[in-house]
Amino acid sequence: MKTLNLLAFDFGASSGRAILGRFDGKKLSIEEIHRFSNEPVKVGGHTYWDVLRLFWEMRQGLLKFVNNVGGELSSLGIDTWGVDFGLLDSSGELLGNPYHYRDSQTEGMMEKAFAIVPKEQIYEYTGIAFQKFNTIYQLLALKERNSPILEKAGTLLFMPDLLAYFLTGEKSTEYTEASTSQLLEARSKTWCTDLIKALGLPDNIFTSIQQPGTIRGNIASHMAEELNTGRVPVIAVATHDTGSAVVAVPAVEDDYVYLSSGTWSLMGVEVKEPIINEQALQWNYTNEGGVENSYRFLKNIMGLWIIQECKRVWDRQGEVYSFAQLEEMARNSEPFKAFIDPDHDDFYAPSDMTQAIQNFCARTGQAVPQTKGEILRCVYESLAMKYRWTIERLEKILNRPLNVLHIVGGGTKDKLLNQFTANAINRPVICGPTEATAIGNLMMQAKALGEVANLREIRQIIKASFPTADYMPQDVEAWNEAYERFLKVV
Repeated sequence: MKTLNLLAFDFGASSGRAILGRFDGKKLSIEEIHRFSNEPVKVGGHTYWDVLRLFWEMRQGLLKFVNNVGGELSSLGIDTWGVDFGLLDSSGELLGNPYHYRDSQTEGMMEKAFAIVPKEQIYEYTGIAFQKFNTIYQLLALKERNSPILEKAGTLLFMPDLLAYFLTGEKSTEYTEASTSQLLEARSKTWCTDLIKALGLPDNIFTSIQQPGTIRGNIASHMAEELNTGRVPVIAVATHDTGSAVVAVPAVEDDYVYLSSGTWSLMGVEVKEPIINEQALQWNYTNEGGVENSYRFLKNIMGLWIIQECKRVWDRQGEVYSFAQLEEMARNSEPFKAFIDPDHDDFYAPSDMTQAIQNFCARTGQAVPQTKGEILRCVYESLAMKYRWTIERLEKILNRPLNVLHIVGGGTKDKLLNQFTANAINRPVICGPTEATAIGNLMMQAKALGEVANLREIRQIIKASFPTADYMPQDVEAWNEAYERFLKVV
C-alpha cells in the first residue's frame, strides 16, 4: 500500500495540536506540525471556550500541511475533551461561545435533577458517573435560568462534532463523545428521551449518532479551494479524547487495567456490556462508549490538574519552575507526611490550589505540608494511592484480578508518579505511548479507510511503532502501611 498521510487534531484542556501520522501498513510514525494554546476565557462571570479561535487554529494546521509537508492528505480526525457543546439555531448559526465544563453555572444542578428523576434511575438509564459538569446538568442550568440560546437552539453539537461541522457543513454526533453527556441510554446507545423529557429539556436538538471509525463527510468545497487541501475525508474517530487514548493502549494481556494520565486520570477496563449495579453506582464508576461496540468502564480521577494548578499559583507569585524542577522537589521531600483525596470537591476549581491542599490536611488532622516539595509529594503520593483504591474496587466489581497497569498519555513523562504508582499498586506498570490520544485518532482513521481490520491489529501496530517503559514495584511494605493511613482521608 502507499503511505497514508493522516492528520489528527487533538484538543486538550489547555492546548491543542495537529499531529501528522504516516502509516505504511505496518508501522505508524508521527510528527507535530502545529501547536497552540487553548485557554478558557472568562467574561461576565462565566467561563467559555473560544471555539472560533480553535477552528482558526485548525485552518493553520491544514495550511502548514499544505505548505510545509505537501502531498495528498488522506484524511483527518478530531478529538476533544467530553461533555461541552455548542448550540446552533435553525439556520445553522452558532449561538454564543460554548461554556467551559468548570463554569459555575452547574452548581446545585445535580440536586435539582435528582428531585425530578432519582439518582438511581439516571444511573440505570445511562450508566454514567455523576459529575457536576456533565452535559445533562449544563443543559438543566440553561433551562433553569430561561436562557435565550437554549430557547432558540435547533441543534446541539459536542465540541469535536461542532468543529467537524465547521469543516464539512454536516451535523452529526459521534458515539464516544455523546456517551459522556449522561443523556445517552447505555444499552441501546441511543438518546434517552425518557430522561430528556422528564427534565424538561428540548428533545429536538440532538442529531443522529455515528459510531467511531466512519466517514462523517468531506471538507466543504469552498474551504478546500481556499486552503488547497482537496476535499479531504473527515473521519468520526473516537472523538472523546479518552476514547482515542484507550485505542492506543498497546496491551497483549487480557488482565490489564489502563490509565489515561494527563490533566485528568481515567482508570478502567474495556467491557462488552455496561456494568450498571449498586456497587458501580456507589463508587461512581462510569460506562463511557468505546470502539467496536465496547464500553470504557472507568473511574474519573482528578489527575495532574492538581499539580498544574499548584504551578499556576507559584507562577503568579513570580516563582516559576519547570515541571521537571517541581518533580525533583517532590522526590527530595519527606515521604508519607500527609495525604489528600484527589477527588474531593476542594480541588475541583479552587482559587489557590496550594492553600486548598494545606486546608484539607489541617482539617483532617494531618501534618500540614509547608514547602513546595512537601505539597507536591503529598499530591503525587495521594494520586498513586487513589489509583490503588480504584483498582481494588474494579477487581471487586469485575470479580477478577487485574495484574498489570498500562499508562498512556502525557502523564507517562512523569517518572516519579509512574514509580510511585507501581509501588502503591504492587503491580508492573507499562508506560507509553505518550501521544496516545493522537495515535488512537490516527489509527481509527486508518480503520475507516479500510487499511486495518480491527482494534487488535491496531494495537499490534502501535506496539511495533512506539517504545514503552516498565516500572516495577519498590518499597512495597512501606507503601502498604501508608495506604492504611490514606484510607482514613478518602
